[in-house]
Amino acid sequence: MNLLNVLLETNAAAAGTAQGGVDGTMVMVFYVVILGLFFYFMIFRPQKKQEKAARELQDSIQAGDSITTTSGFYGVVLDIVDDTVIVEFGNNKNCRIPMMKSAIAAVEKADEGVEE
Repeated sequence: MNLLNVLLETNAAAAGTAQGGVDGTMVMVFYVVILGLFFYFMIFRPQKKQEKAARELQDSIQAGDSITTTSGFYGVVLDIVDDTVIVEFGNNKNCRIPMMKSAIAAVEKADEGVEE
């Protein structure tokens, strides 16, 4: 008789789960949506903002600007060709190196129209 009661309780529990299955699915969908929103606001959105800021920095570079590279070198932009810039490093006029715009970490604009 004990075994029969266990089997009947198992069948009754399975029938109850079938009715509550819709609620469980809705809760699961809710958690997936919340997790998706979390990833969007904590990972993807800040990354897009950072990419946009880097693109604006690269587009604002002009000849004569002082720059800092991602490796820590300081230089002055001499010429810009597509995604390549010619940078002069130090006081030596012979140290001109072509590099990609993406390797520029910071830009300090050249003083235009300095009045004395």
